[in-house]
Amino acid sequence: MSAPERFINRDLSWVEFNRRVLSEAQNPAVPLLERLKFLSIVGSNFDEFFMVRVASIKRQALAKQRSTCPTGMSPRSQLKGIHTAVARITEGIYQTLLDEVLPGIAEVGLERVTPDRWSEDQRAFVGRFFRENVEPLLTPVRVDVHQDEPPSVRNLQLHAAFLLERETGGESQDPQDPPGPHLALVQVPRSIKRTLFLPTERAGSVAFTFLEQVVLEQAYQLFPGYRVVEQCLFSLTRDADMSVDEERDEDFLEAMEQILEHRDLSRPVRMVINRRSTKLQKVLAKLFGLESQEVYACPDPVDLAPLMEIVGIDGFEALRDETWRPVPSPQIDPDAPVWQSLRGGEVMLHYPYESFEPVLRLLREAAEDPDTLAIKITLYRTSGNSPVVRALVRAAEAGKQVTVLVEVKARFDEERNIDVAQKLERAGAIVIHGVARLKVHSKALLITRREPTGIRRYVYLSTGNFNDRTATLYGDIGVLSSREELAGEVGLFFNSVTGYSVIPGLRHLVLAPHSLRGRLLELIKREARRAQEAGRGLIIAKMNSLADPVVIEALYEANNAGVKILLNVRGICMLIPGVTGMSEHIRVVSVIDRYLEHARIFHFENGGSGETWLASADWMPRNLDRRVELMFPIEDDEIARTVRRLLDIWFADTVKAHQLGPDQTWKRVSAKKGRNVLRAQEEIHRLTVERGAIQEPENRQLFSVRRTGEAKKR
Repeated sequence: MSAPERFINRDLSWVEFNRRVLSEAQNPAVPLLERLKFLSIVGSNFDEFFMVRVASIKRQALAKQRSTCPTGMSPRSQLKGIHTAVARITEGIYQTLLDEVLPGIAEVGLERVTPDRWSEDQRAFVGRFFRENVEPLLTPVRVDVHQDEPPSVRNLQLHAAFLLERETGGESQDPQDPPGPHLALVQVPRSIKRTLFLPTERAGSVAFTFLEQVVLEQAYQLFPGYRVVEQCLFSLTRDADMSVDEERDEDFLEAMEQILEHRDLSRPVRMVINRRSTKLQKVLAKLFGLESQEVYACPDPVDLAPLMEIVGIDGFEALRDETWRPVPSPQIDPDAPVWQSLRGGEVMLHYPYESFEPVLRLLREAAEDPDTLAIKITLYRTSGNSPVVRALVRAAEAGKQVTVLVEVKARFDEERNIDVAQKLERAGAIVIHGVARLKVHSKALLITRREPTGIRRYVYLSTGNFNDRTATLYGDIGVLSSREELAGEVGLFFNSVTGYSVIPGLRHLVLAPHSLRGRLLELIKREARRAQEAGRGLIIAKMNSLADPVVIEALYEANNAGVKILLNVRGICMLIPGVTGMSEHIRVVSVIDRYLEHARIFHFENGGSGETWLASADWMPRNLDRRVELMFPIEDDEIARTVRRLLDIWFADTVKAHQLGPDQTWKRVSAKKGRNVLRAQEEIHRLTVERGAIQEPENRQLFSVRRTGEAKKR
């Protein structure tokens, strides 16, 4: 096959991932509020996709640059394919929302009430709410549709647009004002929750509407002397794919802040608008310089973000998945400092099935422990009011040497990370604002303690961020260890990213962009040689995205050498499986379920001496070439067996898995006749609970209760 026929377009593959997410929203077996959650997720995914990927391709198209896509698709062709596919998915979102999910939750008493169905009491309530809470925040802005500069409409900020005419006999404040119609824009306030709960007479029921509907219904009060001819709601998605000037070391944070300000008013790449006014749609599209394919006309609600406010509402637990509470790790003694549990060996934590608490407790204990000398950590994404950051601040204030590499270039977390960096600096920590021209995406923690036997170091490496919130939502694996040889290499890693240390030869850690790509290719080629020598070979890999053409070609070569290759890829996959003579031994599946599959696991059978690796990196050019990443081996036999079993479970899923075919389409996997149905995440949760229940009694300590009489006898 020619080179372009050997790959799937990266961005069209990502759009297809969202079709798989949408399929969960369309699945009647999924509880209704979970379906609502998946609809909201697709909406937010597309927001980021247009801000970054579509914006980048549009710049290429405008500059008439040649294609950089391995498929050979031109930027214009890519844009056309993206818009066509996204439009179809958007239609599916609203069909599912309006025809199935909203009617379904209304039947059990959770009802969205549109303005045309408000009762007299509800209309009176809305009127009071508008006058007291909303109207004081609104600022109608006149817009001259003939002006060269479009009005200031910020990125993803919902606006109401109005076409107005002066009422008969009314006089304009501007004597030069033409008779109309006139255009006015009103920003929907961000400081008020988008979901407004309405009074209802039905016991046990909840009625709600959205803030923007209130603004539209009460708009006549904003324009005395004018009549509203047409009105609509819209939001713009703007180009957010901007890079900071890496040479501005002396004021790097200021340069980042300038990027964030510019992002809000950069070139528009999409407009989402409701179908209330075709005239306004044309006027706004022209005003913001958008092509027809870049305008998405849809029903209400225009913005799907407030759906998440409904997903978590109290009193409707039957409409959500059964709660799976994270299980405490049976390997961590709850009554002793965490490091004592690490002296006997390594501990694997599998989130969100197991609790993230041991990592948080380790940091808290290190901050308060007088024998802790130093803490080093990389932070890429953290939660709001992060307990990780709080522990680091306490440690720095207590006089410990705290070194934190905060990646302030983490896209869409820049503002939070700048705040985190400044907070840590004020506490006395040594803060590194990333590495020039690279993003530090690795997840590493190193704690140094003074102990009776001498200095001892404790390590935590993970596939996921130091984020207590996403640790309850994302499937990740972390490893806690006190092995000195591993800790020593983690120490060298920190020296290399915080100072001027040359990266040495390492046995346990593999770093990107220094050596990760080369090591992966070496491991794949070794498996191909094993297959040619012994007639069998096996590669199993789980990741978020597979988009590196060089790695894909190496997998094709391994396939032709007879290697069986199993790939579990949640999102983007540019490899085409099942093609005779190229990839007939390759199977690609994707699991979409309640938890976001985020762990990166790579297993190479190696002729019976299997090697299993965990990593912070996907197999993508950005991870292998433009980020500081870590891949590390699982050297504990018990942990290796556990991870290998997990891989088998993910590939056995017959409920939430989709399989990619040689025709480049994804189809849901179903159990073969006579075979057991298996849902991977459910099975992993069951096994985790079972393992905890079996081992818990062994770790439980018995308290000796002293009584007064017994004390006297002694």
